[in-house]
Amino acid sequence: MGNVLIVATNHDSLKQTPHTTGLWFSELTNFYDKLKTRHIMTVISPKGGNIPIDHRSLTGLFKSHKLRKYYRAPGFRRLLENSLSPKEVNAADYDAIYFTGGHGTMWDFPENKELQQITRDIYENGGIVAAVCHGPAALLNVKLSDGTYLLQDKTVTGYSDREETASLNKHEIPYSLEEQLKIRALTYHKAKVPFKGHIEADDRLITGQNPASVKDVATAVIKRIEQKEFADHPRSFRAVLRIPEEEQILRRKPAP
Repeated sequence: MGNVLIVATNHDSLKQTPHTTGLWFSELTNFYDKLKTRHIMTVISPKGGNIPIDHRSLTGLFKSHKLRKYYRAPGFRRLLENSLSPKEVNAADYDAIYFTGGHGTMWDFPENKELQQITRDIYENGGIVAAVCHGPAALLNVKLSDGTYLLQDKTVTGYSDREETASLNKHEIPYSLEEQLKIRALTYHKAKVPFKGHIEADDRLITGQNPASVKDVATAVIKRIEQKEFADHPRSFRAVLRIPEEEQILRRKPAP
């Protein structure tokens, strides 16, 4: 059973309109739902405390019973209102870090030094770094101990310019994520059709293009965690037992 750190944004305002932004809700819930029977998850945000939800991501409540279940779960909502801060976690305790998306991440992920250090430490300790949609913004400025960028010589994906334009969001964002990823990484790939799921798994770096990619990102994270567990403990490795239902709200360590 692995320990996975989930990171969500605290930023809730757009550039030119009074509309709010924040976490794209399904990018947390769909990832969690795939891992909940196998791994333990901890939720943090750049400042800790409340994680705002982008109201546009809640239109899916009308279509998805699973999304409604999480949105209406009091424990789940309280967790998002009281997330931990980076200084309250120890990177050495985690096998993977996953950055959720939502436009807010473009403001408060890239320059957060504590998140950069946690990401570097997890990766250099043999862990997995994953991000989806706008979440890869968190990886733009992560440097490894040798001074090179984490994304250097890597193949990645993330929310595309075509998707920003089609969503009528291009005038709201502070920069083009697609262009910044092309600058930092060796290769940027995207689906031929906007909003179609697409992921890139470059060894222990896993990125997804958009909300439709979350489940595949989660599957890739699970695969790599379990490969690592098998490599570390080949004789004792066994299937992880199902976590009891009452424990399946995103669990975290109590604050010290």
